[in-house]
Amino acid sequence: MARYTDSVCRQCRREGAKLFLKGDRCYSEKCAMTLRHTPPGMHGQGRRKQSEYGIQLREKQKVRRAYGIMEGQFHQYYVTASNMKGVTGENMLQLLERRLDNVCYRLNFGESRPMARQMVTHGHILVNGKKVDIASYELKVGDVISVKEKSRQIPLFATLREQGAKRTVPEWLELDAENLSGKVVALPKREDIDLTIEEHLIVEFYSR
Repeated sequence: MARYTDSVCRQCRREGAKLFLKGDRCYSEKCAMTLRHTPPGMHGQGRRKQSEYGIQLREKQKVRRAYGIMEGQFHQYYVTASNMKGVTGENMLQLLERRLDNVCYRLNFGESRPMARQMVTHGHILVNGKKVDIASYELKVGDVISVKEKSRQIPLFATLREQGAKRTVPEWLELDAENLSGKVVALPKREDIDLTIEEHLIVEFYSR
């Protein structure tokens, strides 16, 4: 499968928004969005009015890059969401939030989504006691996510255990920092998503 190998900070600059792809660095003065506000490339400083299509495309790309998903898979999320009851845009975001790599990120098992995805694909994560190394695995209410016993000495997980209750997680998740486990206690709501997203633009893009 193809994957992005260039500087992830270029993606934030291209979308003009923080996508939180580098963990703590995104909250520091070293963040690329703090140092440079223009898109990457020699023409990045040029001002050009975007068309309606361009605005919709940029919103779609922003969300896709934030969650680290390739185009084909992202479009499939839209198709699935459009066949569900309710608002298509909100359904799509709910599906994205329920990905295993994103839930691990929300539980602070990784400082960023790319790091959390790596933890999953390297086999450090269990779901209901069984190893799951598929980042896109869709979690359900009641599922328990935990760190393998042999993996608990990794510095990141050791720090999580030490900090304990200082870590905050969304209301739809429950974290047991001492035992390095978490549980999906409800479906994520639209207000639980901290990214600045106008999902109706994505629906309009795919509805063209």
